[in-house]
Amino acid sequence: MIKGCIFDLDGVIVDTAHYHYLAWKRLAHELGHHLTEMENEKLKGVSRMESLNVILDLASISLNEEHKQMLANKKNIWFNDYIERMDPNEIFPGVHELLASLKEVGLRVGLASSSRNAQTVLRQLRIQNQFHAIIDGSMIRHTKPDPEIFLMTAERIGVQPVSCVVIEDAEAGVEAALAAGMKCIGIGSDLILGKAHKVFPKTSDISLSTLVELG
Repeated sequence: MIKGCIFDLDGVIVDTAHYHYLAWKRLAHELGHHLTEMENEKLKGVSRMESLNVILDLASISLNEEHKQMLANKKNIWFNDYIERMDPNEIFPGVHELLASLKEVGLRVGLASSSRNAQTVLRQLRIQNQFHAIIDGSMIRHTKPDPEIFLMTAERIGVQPVSCVVIEDAEAGVEAALAAGMKCIGIGSDLILGKAHKVFPKTSDISLSTLVELG
């Protein structure tokens, strides 16, 4: 029986993934590489430094750790500039309704995002109080597909992993949810997220009955 629901942030609640893409694409351009949307799929759900390493590999560039940290910080400054302009109207359709229905039946709700900027985004969207626990990239040692972030979130919301369902849009996130022993709903393409228990094109396609069926 499902007792807890854990949301990813980017691509599930709001399209901050688009702002990450714009910032990474800008950085890749400086490095002489045109970052495609397909290549960007490899950056979803992983840490900032891991994402930078992917871009450096694509650009066939090798840098020392100090230089890499400088580039990662530059990308984060650009990303923060983008998200500081966000407003609640950017929340995906169906998110408010889903959160309300979960609250109505007493399910515990958590948010698990690899982004270190998750708290800022939630404040901009004014939904930080909709979650019983919020775990972001600054609170974990291992990023997805490691299950640490989901296991930590389950512990904070007081629900056993086997009774949790994760809503994710990234392949690494789906793998992390399954590794944690949780059910998983993918948002996006079956081709990328086919390992999830269910896959829907949009968050608005998910209802309370979708979660109940997984239980």
